[in-house]
Amino acid sequence: MSHKFTLLFFISILSGTTAFAQQGDEKQGSLDVHFNGLGYMDNREYSAFVPRSRTYSGTRTMIDFGINLDSLNHFIIGVNGQHEFGGKPFWVNTDPVAYYHYQSQKWTFNVGEFPREGLLTQYPRALLNDTLRYERPNVQGLLTSLHTQYGYETIWIDWVSRQTLTDREQFLFGDGGTYIPNPKGPFFLSHYFLLLHDAGDASNGPQAGISDNGGAQIRVGLDFSHRTVFDSLKVDIGGMISLERTRGIDGFKIPKGFVASAYLSYHRFAFFDEVYAGQGSHIDYGDSFYEKTFYNRLDIIYSPFIYKRLKGQFIISLHQSPGFTGDSQQAFRLIYDVGRKKLVKFKSDNLL
Repeated sequence: MSHKFTLLFFISILSGTTAFAQQGDEKQGSLDVHFNGLGYMDNREYSAFVPRSRTYSGTRTMIDFGINLDSLNHFIIGVNGQHEFGGKPFWVNTDPVAYYHYQSQKWTFNVGEFPREGLLTQYPRALLNDTLRYERPNVQGLLTSLHTQYGYETIWIDWVSRQTLTDREQFLFGDGGTYIPNPKGPFFLSHYFLLLHDAGDASNGPQAGISDNGGAQIRVGLDFSHRTVFDSLKVDIGGMISLERTRGIDGFKIPKGFVASAYLSYHRFAFFDEVYAGQGSHIDYGDSFYEKTFYNRLDIIYSPFIYKRLKGQFIISLHQSPGFTGDSQQAFRLIYDVGRKKLVKFKSDNLL
């Protein structure tokens, strides 16, 4: 991705945001507070990938304050802290939360450091692995999303590393969405794309060349959720490619494969099964199992308690790949969100 393309991306997004910001018509502003978190115990027993055969355990807690200028325009600042059980120092990572947020009936726009939860967590694990919610919960960059009765489209860019004499310039950018031709029908078409651009560091010494790494999926499916006795019933099939190159050394390598998945839930139980078959794909931020020529994962999910702002889940995952049929994963996750609580109101005319 060239720097010109990045600049055009910024200009188009920011010019659209300027138009958005002028639409807020409520002069009553407010200050609110928001608290949420994630507790997790995720034990992975992988013979296929010994370095990843470990236990992730800890908590993520986030608190932020929102300055709401009107019904559309918001500034949010806070912190997201990670503690790993038994770890020292207590806070292993503390990620600042600071962003402008625009929210209307159809549009969402964020610029700054903001949570990825609910915005990019629908991406397949083959492209964005599920440990990111533990280790890197925030996006640092831009995101805009359009939601209608016919689906949604989300475009985003996320800076991973700023270029210095020792650190390489790296950023992810992507596009994902779902199209529903008939809002009353079960058919849908989904697509996901991302690419990691690695431009190297600022030193004059020898270093690895500029590289690009990413992948894409396109899927067609049927969603019978709330149309049968099951709470959710969804199936899809599609194709996947990965994009891998080092400039000046080789062109794009484009491994290809087939993907299919099925999700079923009834009350407190759910099952999710996904299969991949094809050429192995190495995607830096994707799940390593997709480097295999065949991979099947079955998630068995039990939610012992579900309340308005609290959800606890036990998940047993069974992994199968060539030569390794006994890999497994046992996880418990507790997700809580108290919602936004208004603290004070104020006249926002003088702030705009």
